[in-house]
Amino acid sequence: MRVVIAEDAALFREGLARLLEGAGCEVAGRAADGGELIQLVEAQMPDVVVTDIRMPPTHTIEGLLAAAEIRVKHPDVAVLLLSQYIETTHALKLLERGGGGVGYLLKDRVSDVRQFVDALRRVAAGGSVIDPEVVTQLFARKRRKDLVDELTERERETLRLMAEGRSNSAIASALHMSEKTVEGHVRSIFSKLHLEPAVEDHRRVLAVLTYLKA
Repeated sequence: MRVVIAEDAALFREGLARLLEGAGCEVAGRAADGGELIQLVEAQMPDVVVTDIRMPPTHTIEGLLAAAEIRVKHPDVAVLLLSQYIETTHALKLLERGGGGVGYLLKDRVSDVRQFVDALRRVAAGGSVIDPEVVTQLFARKRRKDLVDELTERERETLRLMAEGRSNSAIASALHMSEKTVEGHVRSIFSKLHLEPAVEDHRRVLAVLTYLKA
């Protein structure tokens, strides 16, 4: 199995290379940024790419962008994303493209050499491997979105204004309704978002957080 590694942290990059070589893989190249990764793939045509998501120059999604370009230009080259953080938005972008040959693991998984190499081989063979922690976050994200989707249009408008920090009277004025009607919408929002009875201000904060996360 021929592998190209993309990681800007030299120590982690070299350690990963030695780990893979010790497991019988051929490390066909090492890259420190997304541009270098794309060039290496063009030159080496590996079986699989292992890339960090955050790389220079901005340390945001350079690795993801490079991985997406590789999958479009060279669909036979599998991609395993590594990240130190759970970034569900980025995971979804790559997974929504469909097809196999894609994986997303947290860097902590590299410590279990056998598990990591097995995941890499499955991705290279056209399968998909998603870190259990990422899966948990994706389900939580979907549940939050489903709960917010249950709100009526008026309730969403009310919640949006709550997120801006407006009081019930200010919301009533903005939406041209009585304060009593707003109070009814707020109670309905709490119920649909499954927020247990508590101090009013606390539930308002929880409702806003659920809205923003969704």
